[in-house]
Amino acid sequence: MKKKLGILALTAVLGTGAYGASIDHIQTYTPEYLGNQAQNGMINNVSVYYNPAGLMQLERGTYFHGGMQIAFGTEEMKYKGKKYEADLFQPIPNFALYSVRDERAIFWTFGAIGGGGDLEYKDGVAGIAVIPDIINGSPLLGLTNAKDIGSSAEGTNMYVQNTLGRAWMINDKLSMSIAARAVLGMRNLKGDLNVTAEKDGHTLPIHADIDTERTAWGFGGQIGFNYKASDRLNLALRYDSRVKMNFKASGTENKAGLGALFGHSGNKDFDLGFSDFYPEYAPGVKYRRDLPAILAAGASYKVTDRWTMALSGNYYFNKDAKMDKTKKSDSVILKQVNAQHFDPEYDNGWEIAVGTEYKLTDKWTWIGSVNYADTGAKKNSYDDIEYALNSIMVGTGLKYKPNDTMEWVATVSHFFYDGKTGNYVEKYPGNGKIVEQKYDKSISAVGLGFTKKF
Repeated sequence: MKKKLGILALTAVLGTGAYGASIDHIQTYTPEYLGNQAQNGMINNVSVYYNPAGLMQLERGTYFHGGMQIAFGTEEMKYKGKKYEADLFQPIPNFALYSVRDERAIFWTFGAIGGGGDLEYKDGVAGIAVIPDIINGSPLLGLTNAKDIGSSAEGTNMYVQNTLGRAWMINDKLSMSIAARAVLGMRNLKGDLNVTAEKDGHTLPIHADIDTERTAWGFGGQIGFNYKASDRLNLALRYDSRVKMNFKASGTENKAGLGALFGHSGNKDFDLGFSDFYPEYAPGVKYRRDLPAILAAGASYKVTDRWTMALSGNYYFNKDAKMDKTKKSDSVILKQVNAQHFDPEYDNGWEIAVGTEYKLTDKWTWIGSVNYADTGAKKNSYDDIEYALNSIMVGTGLKYKPNDTMEWVATVSHFFYDGKTGNYVEKYPGNGKIVEQKYDKSISAVGLGFTKKF
């Protein structure tokens, strides 16, 4: 029990990715990234996260880095004109320790690597809102005027990473890094369905609930290269392997026993509950949901002694990862309305960022950037649990270096998301009462980072 509470306390402050640029993965490992997303080819105090091979270009010494980001905003769904909204307010810490010597560097990082924080939809979600239409459209039930009377849902989606590695020089220009990584993933769902419907002049209550958590450990590797082409140009490449994760769900679920309405009391085939729509959360089931591999490349160029430009790109190998390939529900109610089962579909994702840094004085530096991300997620992957939307991210910030051994970074960013529609009309064909659901987000983040060299 103590171990479980410790894991919950740890992950409670590590949720992010609600403002991420891929499916589950994020790149917002540090506050500095919020101000300059083109980090892959930079040589700085957060290279330990984005360009660990580049650590060999830093001054020799031992470094400690710590940071805190706070993501805030809203995630929303719409169904038949009604908005279902959840507020996001998520603190995200990160820590790193690395030692750079003439012959090698050793590094350790800890923090969030993926996820979506904690979102509570107090008025329900689109997947709950569609259930009255499913009930009204079922000839088997013979129910009319089904309506929601106060449903709710809460979801948590968090991944924590712990990475240990080393870097070394191959020659005077080329350096290399390798690392091992452990990841803990937690994906939880809590929901209450409260609906009433009419039959033969009587109003009948329909209730279902679920409270389950999916957990998994996974392990992966990382390899990186940095090439210092000249005093002004730096090039870098990093590959993070796929992290295989076998999630197992545990907890409780109570389904609505609709068979009692027409003489089939106790027959579970007539039950309807959350796991009929989200089978990966049924207590006791196991499903694979991997973190995809990433190929990250970047370049930085010192235009003048004060001005640096940077370019970064990330490619996410979503197609090579297994992501919740579930089975169709056995519910007779869903079969009666000809409900279709769609597994999540993803293309490979990518993002590109352009960043700049300008040294205002010996102590102050301004940073700024813009990032475009194509997640690769198709509409069959959108549901109440997740919806990875394409985005444009803009960020800016300031660095303050009071002396040669200390640096502070303060940043702010905003994500502009491309709202999308879902697949309810295809999922429930023939039911004229159902329309498409819509998804959107509005997320901002602020960060404060600190690095000390010993």
